[in-house]
Amino acid sequence: MSYDLAVWDGDRPLNDGQAGSTYDELFERYLESDDVVVPPVPRIVAYVEALVARYPDDEGSGVWASPPVIGEASGPMVYLLMSYGKAEEVSEYASALAREHGLVCFDPQAERLRP
Repeated sequence: MSYDLAVWDGDRPLNDGQAGSTYDELFERYLESDDVVVPPVPRIVAYVEALVARYPDDEGSGVWASPPVIGEASGPMVYLLMSYGKAEEVSEYASALAREHGLVCFDPQAERLRP
């Protein structure tokens, strides 16, 4: 079981509904399709590097449900799959870090933007 967050590079949506639509579009375009592999954009790479510097994505860490984290990145988006036991702590940090990097953080379970 995991707790998921989506982080992307782009303008911050005006509300949760607009964020949900953007999330759906980006997820379908960059993460659902196995046809085309799109390398993550530099801002996403920098974000993931900063995130795993704090929460390493090795198999024994117990933080990530699907390591390596960069493997869940494509184009302007990364999909974070956190182990449920660590989700509260890690999601708070991931959300704050996204903001520091000028990225959008969206909670697909709650269908809302993270501050």
